Amino acid sequence: MYAYTKNILERVSFDPILFCKELEKALKLLLPYEIEQLTEWLLNFTDEKPELRQCLIYINK
Repeated sequence: MYAYTKNILERVSFDPILFCKELEKALKLLLPYEIEQLTEWLLNFTDEKPELRQCLIYINK
């Protein structure tokens, strides 16, 4: 599920609002260890796309 989520997030990264929505959905479905992996990936991914950094607040909920 983690790989699928990553794939979806990469595909919708052109739109920050859609990216946030997909991230919210993913966080409901992923297992705790997958969320940790996704968090690491997101921090690296959003370095290149600072407009998506606003979505990181969903991880800290």
